[in-house]
Amino acid sequence: MRKFWNGKVSRRGLIGGAAATGAALPVVHELVPHQGLHDQAATAAEHKARARAAHRGSGHLGAVGSVDPRANGFDPHEIVRDFDEGIVRGGVREWELVAEDREIEVAPGVRYAAWTYNGRVPGPTLRAREGERLRIRFVNGSSHPHTIHFHGIHRDVMDGIPGVGPGNIAPGESTVYEFDATPFGLHLYHCHSTPLAEHIAKGLYGGFVIDPRQGRPAADELVMVMNGFDTNFDRSNEVYAVNTVAFAYMDKPIRVKRGELVRIYLVNALEFDLLNSFHVHANFFDYYPTGTRLEPRDFTDTVIQGQGERGILELRFPYTGKYMFHAHVSEFAELGWMGFFEVV
Repeated sequence: MRKFWNGKVSRRGLIGGAAATGAALPVVHELVPHQGLHDQAATAAEHKARARAAHRGSGHLGAVGSVDPRANGFDPHEIVRDFDEGIVRGGVREWELVAEDREIEVAPGVRYAAWTYNGRVPGPTLRAREGERLRIRFVNGSSHPHTIHFHGIHRDVMDGIPGVGPGNIAPGESTVYEFDATPFGLHLYHCHSTPLAEHIAKGLYGGFVIDPRQGRPAADELVMVMNGFDTNFDRSNEVYAVNTVAFAYMDKPIRVKRGELVRIYLVNALEFDLLNSFHVHANFFDYYPTGTRLEPRDFTDTVIQGQGERGILELRFPYTGKYMFHAHVSEFAELGWMGFFEVV
């Protein structure tokens, strides 16, 4: 959807004023004069104010409710360790991805009309081995045309863009993408229909891991897809998260073992903000940009990624306890992008 108003009030100014005066709902109604969007826009603005108030008081949104994963149809606490290796038939690794329209809850009381792959945001984290032949059957069960564009190396007709090869896949239609798994590393896939930002922001993206032929050292492996949600259609995000649900890993931290190697596949799928970041407290990690080399580039506690950028983080926790991780942009953190590791 296009921007509905061209005023000079920014999302920061709007929410800051709303939080200070308690007038979030009237302000949003005045600036977004579209009856069908009033409730959603007001909810988003109210959530911003509540999130900041909760952050000041208790550090997270847990004070004002929680999101039921059964209603969403997916659970961030399962997604974080869920790798989909598909099915191997005749030497070819295969998956089926279905685009679906689905309303999801991205923060307590904040619902979002998402476009999903296989009913979840992010879509399944596909996993293959370098050099394998891959086949992905794509079924468009949505009410809009969609594609799947895979990052990697392949022929143009398999690139999942409008006007080349199968192009846009119409509602009710399907196609097959087939290519070799190369190069090894951490990639992503997403819809490439236009308007591109809208199709990605609505939820059509996922991680795509190609393991090197020789594999990687054994580790507790985690998937973290950094994302955000424009809940009032002004092309600015009101909610930020890892694996979709704001503050999901605050009340229920990600449990890891002391001394064990932890490997994080970190993907930046955020739209409408140029950069995102990851910071871990009281520790450092080795960072492998895009995962296409077996030697780390950095030893650090903070990494910045542009849109579509990704990388692999490896670390060990020497002490037990609770260790925070979050975006090193205060606004992103306050509006949902923060959590804890619980080291046992």
